[in-house]
Amino acid sequence: MEQLLYASEVVVNGLMAGVMYALVALGFVLIYKASGVFNYAQGVLALFAALTLVGIQQGQVPFAHLINAMTGGHLDSFGWTVPSLLAIVLTAGVMVILAILIEKLVLKHLVGQDPIILFMATIGLAYFLEGLGDLMWGANVKTLDVGLPQGLSETMESWTNSLTGYGFFIDRLDIWATVIAALLVAALVAFSQYTKQGRAMRAVADDHQAALSVGISLRFIWVMVWSIAGFVALVAGIMWGTKSGVQFSLSLIALKALPVLMLGGFTSIPGAIVGGLIIGVGEKLFEFVTSQAWFASTFGFTLSATESWFAYVLALIFLVFRPQGLFGEKIIERV
Repeated sequence: MEQLLYASEVVVNGLMAGVMYALVALGFVLIYKASGVFNYAQGVLALFAALTLVGIQQGQVPFAHLINAMTGGHLDSFGWTVPSLLAIVLTAGVMVILAILIEKLVLKHLVGQDPIILFMATIGLAYFLEGLGDLMWGANVKTLDVGLPQGLSETMESWTNSLTGYGFFIDRLDIWATVIAALLVAALVAFSQYTKQGRAMRAVADDHQAALSVGISLRFIWVMVWSIAGFVALVAGIMWGTKSGVQFSLSLIALKALPVLMLGGFTSIPGAIVGGLIIGVGEKLFEFVTSQAWFASTFGFTLSATESWFAYVLALIFLVFRPQGLFGEKIIERV
Protein backbone atom coordinates (compact mmCIF):
# COMPACT_ATOMS: atom_id res chain seq x y z
CA MET A 1 0.00 0.00 0.00
CA GLU A 2 2.81 2.36 0.88
CA GLN A 3 4.46 1.70 -2.49
CA LEU A 4 1.19 2.49 -4.26
CA LEU A 5 0.87 5.79 -2.41
CA TYR A 6 4.47 6.66 -3.20
CA ALA A 7 3.81 5.84 -6.85
CA SER A 8 0.84 8.23 -6.71
CA GLU A 9 3.15 10.98 -5.46
CA VAL A 10 5.54 10.21 -8.32
CA VAL A 11 2.66 10.53 -10.81
CA VAL A 12 1.60 13.88 -9.35
CA ASN A 13 5.16 15.22 -9.61
CA GLY A 14 5.35 13.83 -13.13
CA LEU A 15 2.18 15.67 -14.14
CA MET A 16 3.64 18.92 -12.80
CA ALA A 17 6.88 18.38 -14.73
CA GLY A 18 4.82 17.48 -17.80
CA VAL A 19 2.99 20.80 -17.74
CA MET A 20 6.35 22.59 -17.75
CA TYR A 21 7.57 20.47 -20.68
CA ALA A 22 4.36 21.29 -22.52
CA LEU A 23 4.93 25.00 -21.91
CA VAL A 24 8.38 24.83 -23.51
CA ALA A 25 7.03 22.76 -26.41
CA LEU A 26 4.27 25.30 -27.06
CA GLY A 27 6.85 27.87 -28.13
CA PHE A 28 8.03 25.48 -30.83
CA VAL A 29 4.48 24.67 -31.95
CA LEU A 30 3.49 28.33 -32.28
CA ILE A 31 6.46 29.17 -34.51
CA TYR A 32 5.96 25.99 -36.55
CA LYS A 33 2.28 26.75 -37.10
CA ALA A 34 3.10 30.27 -38.30
CA SER A 35 6.12 29.57 -40.49
CA GLY A 36 6.26 25.81 -41.02
CA VAL A 37 9.75 25.63 -39.53
CA PHE A 38 11.22 24.20 -36.35
CA ASN A 39 12.53 27.10 -34.22
CA TYR A 40 15.90 25.96 -32.96
CA ALA A 41 16.25 29.23 -31.00
CA GLN A 42 13.31 28.66 -28.62
CA GLY A 43 15.46 27.36 -25.76
CA VAL A 44 17.86 30.29 -26.16
CA LEU A 45 14.88 32.67 -26.07
CA ALA A 46 14.06 31.30 -22.60
CA LEU A 47 17.67 31.83 -21.55
CA PHE A 48 17.80 35.37 -22.99
CA ALA A 49 14.50 36.30 -21.32
CA ALA A 50 15.68 35.01 -17.93
CA LEU A 51 19.04 36.79 -18.23
CA THR A 52 17.30 40.04 -19.17
CA LEU A 53 14.84 39.71 -16.29
CA VAL A 54 17.62 39.24 -13.73
CA GLY A 55 19.62 42.09 -15.24
CA ILE A 56 16.65 44.49 -15.07
CA GLN A 57 15.76 43.36 -11.53
CA GLN A 58 19.26 44.04 -10.26
CA GLY A 59 19.65 47.32 -12.15
CA GLN A 60 22.63 45.92 -14.05
CA VAL A 61 24.14 48.00 -16.85
CA PRO A 62 23.91 46.09 -20.16
CA PHE A 63 27.31 45.28 -21.72
CA ALA A 64 28.96 46.49 -18.47
CA HIS A 65 31.97 44.15 -18.56
CA LEU A 66 32.50 44.89 -22.28
CA ILE A 67 32.41 48.64 -21.61
CA ASN A 68 34.81 48.21 -18.69
CA ALA A 69 37.22 46.20 -20.82
CA MET A 70 37.22 48.91 -23.49
CA THR A 71 37.41 51.92 -21.17
CA GLY A 72 39.16 50.53 -18.11
CA GLY A 73 36.28 51.63 -15.90
CA HIS A 74 34.40 49.81 -13.15
CA LEU A 75 30.84 50.25 -14.34
CA ASP A 76 28.55 47.59 -12.88
CA SER A 77 25.03 48.71 -11.97
CA PHE A 78 22.82 51.76 -11.89
CA GLY A 79 22.57 51.50 -8.09
CA TRP A 80 18.89 50.60 -7.91
CA THR A 81 16.71 47.50 -8.02
CA VAL A 82 13.47 47.08 -9.95
CA PRO A 83 10.36 45.41 -8.42
CA SER A 84 9.72 41.91 -9.81
CA LEU A 85 6.39 42.69 -11.47
CA LEU A 86 7.74 45.79 -13.23
CA ALA A 87 10.84 43.86 -14.27
CA ILE A 88 8.66 41.13 -15.82
CA VAL A 89 6.65 43.73 -17.75
CA LEU A 90 9.83 45.42 -18.99
CA THR A 91 11.31 42.06 -20.01
CA ALA A 92 8.11 41.23 -21.91
CA GLY A 93 8.56 44.54 -23.73
CA VAL A 94 12.13 43.56 -24.59
CA MET A 95 10.87 40.27 -26.05
CA VAL A 96 8.37 42.16 -28.24
CA ILE A 97 11.15 44.46 -29.48
CA LEU A 98 13.27 41.38 -30.15
CA ALA A 99 10.41 39.83 -32.15
CA ILE A 100 10.11 43.00 -34.26
CA LEU A 101 13.85 43.02 -34.93
CA ILE A 102 13.84 39.33 -35.87
CA GLU A 103 11.06 39.96 -38.37
CA LYS A 104 12.68 43.06 -39.86
CA LEU A 105 16.25 41.79 -40.03
CA VAL A 106 15.73 38.07 -40.72
CA LEU A 107 12.26 36.79 -41.53
CA LYS A 108 11.05 39.36 -44.07
CA HIS A 109 13.97 38.46 -46.31
CA LEU A 110 13.00 34.77 -46.27
CA VAL A 111 9.35 34.94 -47.40
CA GLY A 112 8.57 32.00 -49.66
CA GLN A 113 11.89 30.25 -48.99
CA ASP A 114 12.16 26.55 -48.29
CA PRO A 115 11.64 25.51 -44.64
CA ILE A 116 15.25 24.33 -44.42
CA ILE A 117 16.40 27.93 -45.08
CA LEU A 118 14.23 29.20 -42.23
CA PHE A 119 15.49 26.40 -39.97
CA MET A 120 19.11 27.33 -40.67
CA ALA A 121 18.22 30.95 -39.91
CA THR A 122 16.90 29.94 -36.46
CA ILE A 123 20.15 28.05 -35.77
CA GLY A 124 22.14 31.19 -36.51
CA LEU A 125 19.71 33.23 -34.43
CA ALA A 126 20.16 30.86 -31.48
CA TYR A 127 23.93 31.26 -31.42
CA PHE A 128 23.65 35.02 -31.92
CA LEU A 129 21.21 35.44 -29.00
CA GLU A 130 23.35 33.24 -26.76
CA GLY A 131 26.39 35.38 -27.49
CA LEU A 132 24.35 38.58 -27.11
CA GLY A 133 23.06 37.44 -23.71
CA ASP A 134 26.64 36.73 -22.61
CA LEU A 135 27.83 40.16 -23.75
CA MET A 136 24.87 42.01 -22.19
CA TRP A 137 24.58 40.34 -18.81
CA GLY A 138 27.66 38.14 -18.27
CA ALA A 139 28.08 34.37 -18.17
CA ASN A 140 28.04 33.82 -14.40
CA VAL A 141 25.22 31.83 -12.78
CA LYS A 142 22.49 34.16 -11.52
CA THR A 143 19.82 33.76 -8.85
CA LEU A 144 16.29 34.54 -9.98
CA ASP A 145 13.61 35.40 -7.43
CA VAL A 146 10.28 36.90 -8.48
CA GLY A 147 8.50 36.14 -5.21
CA LEU A 148 7.18 32.66 -6.04
CA PRO A 149 6.91 30.45 -2.92
CA GLN A 150 9.52 27.74 -2.59
CA GLY A 151 10.09 24.77 -0.30
CA LEU A 152 7.90 21.80 0.54
CA SER A 153 4.18 22.52 0.80
CA GLU A 154 2.97 21.71 4.32
CA THR A 155 -0.63 22.28 3.20
CA MET A 156 -0.37 19.67 0.44
CA GLU A 157 1.39 17.27 2.78
CA SER A 158 -1.26 17.56 5.49
CA TRP A 159 -4.14 17.43 2.97
CA THR A 160 -2.89 14.28 1.28
CA ASN A 161 -2.04 12.78 4.65
CA SER A 162 -5.63 13.28 5.83
CA LEU A 163 -6.97 11.65 2.66
CA THR A 164 -4.58 8.74 2.23
CA GLY A 165 -2.57 8.50 5.43
CA TYR A 166 0.53 9.36 3.42
CA GLY A 167 1.76 12.92 2.98
CA PHE A 168 2.88 13.92 -0.51
CA PHE A 169 6.12 15.91 -0.59
CA ILE A 170 5.58 18.51 -3.31
CA ASP A 171 7.52 21.72 -3.83
CA ARG A 172 5.39 24.86 -3.65
CA LEU A 173 7.28 26.26 -6.63
CA ASP A 174 6.18 23.24 -8.68
CA ILE A 175 2.55 23.86 -7.69
CA TRP A 176 2.69 27.52 -8.69
CA ALA A 177 4.56 26.73 -11.89
CA THR A 178 1.93 24.14 -12.80
CA VAL A 179 -0.96 26.55 -12.20
CA ILE A 180 0.69 29.40 -14.15
CA ALA A 181 1.71 27.11 -17.01
CA ALA A 182 -1.76 25.54 -17.18
CA LEU A 183 -3.42 28.98 -17.38
CA LEU A 184 -1.02 30.08 -20.10
CA VAL A 185 -1.54 26.86 -22.06
CA ALA A 186 -5.34 27.26 -21.85
CA ALA A 187 -5.07 30.88 -23.05
CA LEU A 188 -2.89 29.87 -26.00
CA VAL A 189 -5.28 27.08 -27.00
CA ALA A 190 -8.22 29.48 -26.90
CA PHE A 191 -6.27 32.08 -28.89
CA SER A 192 -5.28 29.60 -31.59
CA GLN A 193 -8.71 28.06 -32.00
CA TYR A 194 -11.18 30.91 -31.50
CA THR A 195 -9.59 34.17 -32.66
CA LYS A 196 -9.17 35.74 -36.08
CA GLN A 197 -5.43 36.06 -35.52
CA GLY A 198 -5.23 32.38 -34.60
CA ARG A 199 -6.91 31.36 -37.85
CA ALA A 200 -4.63 33.70 -39.78
CA MET A 201 -1.66 32.08 -38.09
CA ARG A 202 -2.74 28.65 -39.34
CA ALA A 203 -3.29 30.04 -42.84
CA VAL A 204 0.24 31.44 -42.92
CA ALA A 205 1.63 28.06 -41.89
CA ASP A 206 -0.16 26.35 -44.77
CA ASP A 207 1.04 28.67 -47.55
CA HIS A 208 2.84 32.01 -47.29
CA GLN A 209 1.90 33.23 -50.76
CA ALA A 210 -1.74 32.16 -50.49
CA ALA A 211 -2.05 33.94 -47.14
CA LEU A 212 -0.63 37.12 -48.67
CA SER A 213 -3.07 36.87 -51.60
CA VAL A 214 -6.11 37.01 -49.28
CA GLY A 215 -4.86 40.05 -47.39
CA ILE A 216 -3.14 38.45 -44.39
CA SER A 217 -0.10 40.43 -43.30
CA LEU A 218 2.68 37.90 -43.08
CA ARG A 219 4.95 40.35 -41.28
CA PHE A 220 2.33 41.10 -38.61
CA ILE A 221 1.66 37.39 -38.03
CA TRP A 222 5.35 36.65 -37.65
CA VAL A 223 5.88 39.51 -35.19
CA MET A 224 2.81 38.42 -33.23
CA VAL A 225 3.84 34.76 -33.08
CA TRP A 226 7.45 35.48 -32.17
CA SER A 227 6.21 37.87 -29.47
CA ILE A 228 3.94 35.16 -28.04
CA ALA A 229 6.81 32.67 -28.24
CA GLY A 230 8.90 35.23 -26.36
CA PHE A 231 6.25 35.46 -23.62
CA VAL A 232 6.17 31.66 -23.38
CA ALA A 233 9.97 31.61 -23.21
CA LEU A 234 9.88 34.27 -20.47
CA VAL A 235 7.50 32.21 -18.33
CA ALA A 236 9.54 29.05 -18.91
CA GLY A 237 12.74 30.94 -18.09
CA ILE A 238 11.24 32.27 -14.86
CA MET A 239 10.11 28.81 -13.71
CA TRP A 240 13.26 26.91 -14.61
CA GLY A 241 15.55 29.80 -13.63
CA THR A 242 13.93 30.08 -10.20
CA LYS A 243 14.35 26.34 -9.69
CA SER A 244 17.93 25.84 -10.87
CA GLY A 245 19.41 29.31 -11.37
CA VAL A 246 19.86 31.29 -14.56
CA GLN A 247 22.79 29.77 -16.41
CA PHE A 248 23.59 28.96 -20.01
CA SER A 249 22.54 25.32 -19.59
CA LEU A 250 19.01 26.73 -19.29
CA SER A 251 18.86 26.81 -23.09
CA LEU A 252 19.07 23.00 -23.07
CA ILE A 253 15.51 22.73 -21.76
CA ALA A 254 14.58 22.92 -25.44
CA LEU A 255 16.02 19.45 -25.89
CA LYS A 256 13.42 18.00 -23.53
CA ALA A 257 10.70 19.58 -25.67
CA LEU A 258 11.79 17.54 -28.71
CA PRO A 259 10.34 14.23 -27.46
CA VAL A 260 7.19 16.09 -26.42
CA LEU A 261 6.77 17.38 -29.97
CA MET A 262 7.47 13.98 -31.48
CA LEU A 263 4.76 12.43 -29.32
CA GLY A 264 2.16 15.14 -29.71
CA GLY A 265 2.90 16.34 -33.23
CA PHE A 266 4.65 19.50 -34.39
CA THR A 267 1.43 21.20 -35.52
CA SER A 268 -0.84 20.53 -32.54
CA ILE A 269 -1.19 22.66 -29.42
CA PRO A 270 -3.30 19.96 -27.66
CA GLY A 271 -0.64 17.47 -28.79
CA ALA A 272 2.06 19.49 -27.01
CA ILE A 273 0.01 19.36 -23.81
CA VAL A 274 -0.71 15.63 -23.98
CA GLY A 275 2.86 14.86 -25.06
CA GLY A 276 4.25 16.86 -22.16
CA LEU A 277 2.08 15.03 -19.64
CA ILE A 278 3.03 11.63 -21.09
CA ILE A 279 6.74 12.45 -20.96
CA GLY A 280 6.51 13.96 -17.46
CA VAL A 281 4.62 11.06 -15.91
CA GLY A 282 6.40 8.42 -17.96
CA GLU A 283 9.94 9.39 -17.02
CA LYS A 284 9.13 9.76 -13.31
CA LEU A 285 7.17 6.51 -13.15
CA PHE A 286 9.74 4.57 -15.19
CA GLU A 287 12.56 5.62 -12.88
CA PHE A 288 10.44 4.72 -9.84
CA VAL A 289 9.64 1.25 -11.19
CA THR A 290 13.16 0.39 -12.34
CA SER A 291 14.65 1.39 -8.97
CA GLN A 292 12.45 -0.98 -6.96
CA ALA A 293 13.80 -4.11 -5.26
CA TRP A 294 11.26 -6.37 -6.98
CA PHE A 295 12.50 -5.13 -10.36
CA ALA A 296 16.08 -6.01 -9.43
CA SER A 297 15.07 -9.47 -8.17
CA THR A 298 13.02 -10.15 -11.31
CA PHE A 299 15.42 -8.91 -13.98
CA GLY A 300 18.72 -9.07 -12.13
CA PHE A 301 19.58 -5.37 -12.51
CA THR A 302 18.33 -1.87 -11.75
CA LEU A 303 18.46 1.29 -13.82
CA SER A 304 19.45 4.76 -12.71
CA ALA A 305 19.32 8.26 -14.22
CA THR A 306 16.61 7.10 -16.62
CA GLU A 307 15.07 10.59 -16.74
CA SER A 308 17.93 11.69 -18.99
CA TRP A 309 17.11 9.19 -21.76
CA PHE A 310 13.62 7.73 -21.28
CA ALA A 311 11.85 10.52 -23.22
CA TYR A 312 14.15 10.09 -26.22
CA VAL A 313 13.68 6.33 -26.35
CA LEU A 314 9.91 6.79 -26.21
CA ALA A 315 10.13 9.41 -28.98
CA LEU A 316 12.21 7.03 -31.10
CA ILE A 317 9.51 4.38 -30.79
CA PHE A 318 6.91 6.91 -31.92
CA LEU A 319 9.07 7.93 -34.88
CA VAL A 320 9.16 4.30 -36.03
CA PHE A 321 5.47 3.49 -35.65
CA ARG A 322 3.70 6.89 -35.80
CA PRO A 323 6.08 9.57 -37.11
CA GLN A 324 3.39 12.29 -37.23
CA GLY A 325 2.74 11.93 -33.48
CA LEU A 326 -0.56 11.46 -31.68
CA PHE A 327 -2.23 14.62 -32.99
CA GLY A 328 -0.05 15.58 -35.95
CA GLU A 329 -1.28 15.66 -39.51
CA LYS A 330 -0.39 12.68 -41.68
CA ILE A 331 1.09 14.08 -44.88
CA ILE A 332 0.95 11.96 -48.04
CA GLU A 333 2.93 13.18 -51.03
CA ARG A 334 2.38 11.68 -54.46
CA VAL A 335 5.16 11.97 -57.01
